[in-house]
Amino acid sequence: MLPPVIAGVDGSAESLAAAEWAAREAVRRGRPLRLVHAWNWHPRQEGGEIATAAQRHLAQRSLRQAEERIRRTCPAAKLEDEQVEGPATAALLKAADQADLLVLGSRGLSGFTGFLVGSVALGVVAGAGRPVVLVRAGEEAADEHLPDEDGAASTRTRYRDVVLGIDLADPCDQVIEFAFEEARLRRSQLKVVHAWQQPSPIGLGSGDIGLVNRPDRAEEWLGFLTAVLQVWREKYPGVEVAETVAEGRPPAVLVRAASGASLLVVGRRRAGRPTIPRTGPVAHAAIHHVGCPVAVVPHD
Repeated sequence: MLPPVIAGVDGSAESLAAAEWAAREAVRRGRPLRLVHAWNWHPRQEGGEIATAAQRHLAQRSLRQAEERIRRTCPAAKLEDEQVEGPATAALLKAADQADLLVLGSRGLSGFTGFLVGSVALGVVAGAGRPVVLVRAGEEAADEHLPDEDGAASTRTRYRDVVLGIDLADPCDQVIEFAFEEARLRRSQLKVVHAWQQPSPIGLGSGDIGLVNRPDRAEEWLGFLTAVLQVWREKYPGVEVAETVAEGRPPAVLVRAASGASLLVVGRRRAGRPTIPRTGPVAHAAIHHVGCPVAVVPHD
């Protein structure tokens, strides 16, 4: 049986948006969709069986609410649901091990671009062994598509770009392949972005000092990027690729590049399951400041 796309739901607006996004993604991938609600059970909690029954009722209501929304907006999705007991982060990490992809919601920041990741989502992103997509509240199917000729929202137009942030010092196959596959599923353009910075004269040897002001440094990075992507172009001949190199700090470059995208893909190096969640500076900036869904792909 194919691993499902799994969405964590808790009844919040952001988790409902995540569940709906996950349903569309499951259809694109030809996978079943599993909705998971995690709730804590404490042997000594006040109320005993009554409290447990109340939690089960709330869990069932959250799942039913998500199911009703998906059946209304994405009826082609093959649905199943599950209640799991235990701390939410641990339960979702366990669910991720069984998933093709895990999708979670993130709390919106009113008045700001982007969204704030709660402790559960951040812990899951930092520890999951499978890709995790974070979706903000209010995300709808039309947001993945370009507007129509009149500028109105539409689901019949072409998908917006998938954007991949790549570190040419350590290009990772898992992250690149994920982005190419997402672009293939959408028949969208894949925009691959690498940020570079001029080396500081401090620490360079006398023979290297001329490199600081070389005007063709961007062209060199672009040539390297083209070479890295060549094998993936051959593997995905139907994917239109736009290569971009930009001078600046990677987090800032990537946030700008993701404006107007349908999905941003970034990597996260596996480092076990830390007690304090660590995502790295690029992934951290992306999941806090980018408005579109963000896929964080773990890699070795």
